[in-house]
Amino acid sequence: MIGETFEDLKCWQSAYILKRRIRKEVISSFPKEERYELTSQLIRASRSSTANIAEGWGRFHFLESRKFYYNSRGSQAEVLDHLMEARDCEYISDELYESLRADVIASIKILNGYIRYLSSKAKLKE
Repeated sequence: MIGETFEDLKCWQSAYILKRRIRKEVISSFPKEERYELTSQLIRASRSSTANIAEGWGRFHFLESRKFYYNSRGSQAEVLDHLMEARDCEYISDELYESLRADVIASIKILNGYIRYLSSKAKLKE
């Protein structure tokens, strides 16, 4: 069931939790010289993920909204890539990386499930 607002969507909630974790657990560990580089990219990608879900939810038709859900999935993959870079540069520990990686993968799976759900509803209407 589609909720009253995008905030009710499990895929948005999962991406939002990930975004908060990144802000609280990751960004503060980066050196100042990364402020306008990796820090900015990671924040923008995590924000883009939730924003695209919200925008997709606000669209009228699934075919119109689907591209935003795909963009969100791409942003979540981008978050994972930036986290790999942070781990490789030793800005975050392997343990934190693995924990966040699991959250990213889970978030993508939830989003994929939502996309499948909407696709099946759209097929039923045809």
